[in-house]
Amino acid sequence: MKERLIFALDVDDFDQARQWVRLLHTEVGVFKIGKQLFTRCGPDVVHMVREEGGEVFLDLKYHDIPNTVAKAGIEAARLGVKMFNVHALGGVSMMQRTVAELKQAAISEGFALPIVLGVTILTSSSDADLQELGIYRPVSEMVPLLANLAKQSGLDGVVASAQEVPLIRAACGGDFVVVTPGVRPPTASKDDQCRIMTPEQAIRAGADYLVVGRPISQAIDPTAAAREIIEQMTAGAEPAVNGVV
Repeated sequence: MKERLIFALDVDDFDQARQWVRLLHTEVGVFKIGKQLFTRCGPDVVHMVREEGGEVFLDLKYHDIPNTVAKAGIEAARLGVKMFNVHALGGVSMMQRTVAELKQAAISEGFALPIVLGVTILTSSSDADLQELGIYRPVSEMVPLLANLAKQSGLDGVVASAQEVPLIRAACGGDFVVVTPGVRPPTASKDDQCRIMTPEQAIRAGADYLVVGRPISQAIDPTAAAREIIEQMTAGAEPAVNGVV
């Protein structure tokens, strides 16, 4: 189950990131590198995580013209990341071209294909936030719509709130990868997340990977916090007994 837990390296310092990786690489399977850390440290921080024994989720949410995103995706794959993401709102042409050029480069250069994910609607966004942007469909409709577009475009999965996982499964099937941020243990605060679930609930809903940051990094004992989350994930994978979960 630890391979399905992604720790968010939401720091801005290379040495601090390395300390977290060394502390947690035996407890979690993947480390998420986002815009803050990558902008500060660049590809070196990806290499460091891999050298320390961790896998990388490069969370840069590419959203640009098709050519630009396709070229960026190839560079991400060359770094050896396990997964990276693009914004599904970038459209079918952008996603299709990224997948096509990535496959061509993998064949010609011999690198492994990463998991390519489409970001649906951020877990910090509500229906009201979408309406301010002129999107009048609710989150519950937009997420499966974007997930289906991502699947049709050849992506491997999506990033979405665990609350929408059943909708994604209905639209895209059981083999489509779903990575869920906005996961909080029962005792943790919501912070800036709107649509959250506990680790147990998220796994039971059908999530493949869970992204957790502050509930681990701000814990008194981060290692123990990670282990507790894995225990909750394991409980979520257990079948219900007489309909009781």
